[in-house]
Amino acid sequence: MSARETLAEAAREKGSSLAALSRMIGRNSTYLQQYITKGSPRKLEEEDRRKLAQFLGLDESALGGPKDNSYVPKAKGDWVDVPRLDVDASAGPGAVSAQEIPFDSFRFSRRWLTEQGLDGAHLSAIRVVGDSMEPLLREGDEVLVDRREQPFRDGVHVVRLDDSLLVKRVASRGGGHFSLLSQNLAYPPIQVGAEEFEIIGRVVWKSGRV
Repeated sequence: MSARETLAEAAREKGSSLAALSRMIGRNSTYLQQYITKGSPRKLEEEDRRKLAQFLGLDESALGGPKDNSYVPKAKGDWVDVPRLDVDASAGPGAVSAQEIPFDSFRFSRRWLTEQGLDGAHLSAIRVVGDSMEPLLREGDEVLVDRREQPFRDGVHVVRLDDSLLVKRVASRGGGHFSLLSQNLAYPPIQVGAEEFEIIGRVVWKSGRV
């Protein structure tokens, strides 16, 4: 299989568009489409090739790199790549939902995910903006969202309210009514009915600078 065919198949398996992968490596959105369909450029630049190999979990030589001094992924069975989406979840007034395009990934130990009761196939990472969830979540943190369908229980969730994505503590008030609560007490609770909002997923982990 050629490097172009390998890249196209790996992108399909990952669920990533060629346009999104092109932007991930800092190129215009048609760059990889032209590489695959028109043969231009003739080969990938070393830095582009390495970024793509790492993101897609490929041996760099499969994308046209030399066999020596190439990135070789660790055994796929031991690691799970969780997509980082180009999406913000607001901890403030509300962030308009963007197209969910992966631009990178976090790599987690499969064993660690299993120990946490998580399934990598249903996880994604998004950014937090705003200050309403401080000190629990700060602007710039990234949160891991478990998007499996499961019975509701109170906790921190990413929700869609109108056209906005919010990260809030969601508490049931009974009778199909819920409160969207902020950690920062400067923000009042938002009272909603079950039909007025959608729970995208439960926040199960966060990353952020100290």
